[in-house]
Amino acid sequence: MFCSKCGAENPDGAKFCSKCGAELGAARKPSEAAAKPEAESSTGMSANVAGLLCYVAGWITGIVFVVLEKKSKFVKFHAWQSIMTFGVLTVVQIILSIIGIATFFLSPGWWFAHILGIIVWVITVGLWIVLMLMAYQGKMWKVPLAGNWAEKQASK
Repeated sequence: MFCSKCGAENPDGAKFCSKCGAELGAARKPSEAAAKPEAESSTGMSANVAGLLCYVAGWITGIVFVVLEKKSKFVKFHAWQSIMTFGVLTVVQIILSIIGIATFFLSPGWWFAHILGIIVWVITVGLWIVLMLMAYQGKMWKVPLAGNWAEKQASK
């Protein structure tokens, strides 16, 4: 006998579900019991998990989800925001590294680019954590500038 609430299989004659405790009525087929909700994402994952994964490896996973996702605007928004946000931050880090290396040999002010690089890195890690949490909670939290652009791209 299958529970109509959670779909767990129970012994014949049981009055209550062994998994969730719900009262058992007429037996149902396993295919009818607690039908699994359809995934909100065309990747087969729930939209909040796919949204979180858009940020895991920065702009790289953003590109992966832009290519894979076909129907969820939520996932596409997070993919585009990941590309824009972490793409720009990666370029800024590269530029600061080049400036730091070049000025190391030319001037005593090389440490300035190094300090800026550390600040950008801290901002990057902070945004990375916040954006993954927001996506997992199902929120479309927008990074200034990048969020509006991502929203336009996701609507296409």
